[in-house]
Amino acid sequence: MGRSNLLTALGLAIALSLLGQSAHALPGQTADEAASWIQANPTLRPVRGERLLVRKSDSPAQRFTFQALPMQVGRAAIGFGGSVIRTEELALFDMIKGITFFRLEESLRAIYGPAIYQDYAQATRIYTYPSQGVVGQAINRDTPLLAATQGEVRAGDRYAYWLEVTRRPDGFAYAGRLTVFLREDLPKLEAELKSR
Repeated sequence: MGRSNLLTALGLAIALSLLGQSAHALPGQTADEAASWIQANPTLRPVRGERLLVRKSDSPAQRFTFQALPMQVGRAAIGFGGSVIRTEELALFDMIKGITFFRLEESLRAIYGPAIYQDYAQATRIYTYPSQGVVGQAINRDTPLLAATQGEVRAGDRYAYWLEVTRRPDGFAYAGRLTVFLREDLPKLEAELKSR
């Protein structure tokens, strides 16, 4: 095998091993595995000292946060925690360009890669809010919509996903988050959202 072919094969092996590492920070892994993956992730690019929380800011009007948590999604629950990551959340704040569901989805693809994005894209929508009736009532009263949160919860084959976008009264969406979490925590989150 020539030197050129050897270098090509070595490069391909390294690339494939890096692609395989993308699954190591998913919920269900240990905090140490998640921290290692975050450090190696070219999209997250943490700075020195960032372990399970990464913060980026171009300006006060544009911010990005990624965090891996050993807690269940939603409201804090007693008895959970420890060294296993149950929830990972990416949050975007952008008063200049705004936030859309598509932008959150593209962030998911950039951070986790195509396999997890595919799981998300094929996931079943379990719950969406607000209901059309609530939005319609606000519009029919001829009053401006209050700052509203729009969201959905999906169940994939591997993980569950929770997306939220927050809007100003004029409809401009300035904040959003996408949470990847263990499927076993889905009933807890759904019950909390329905009790709002």
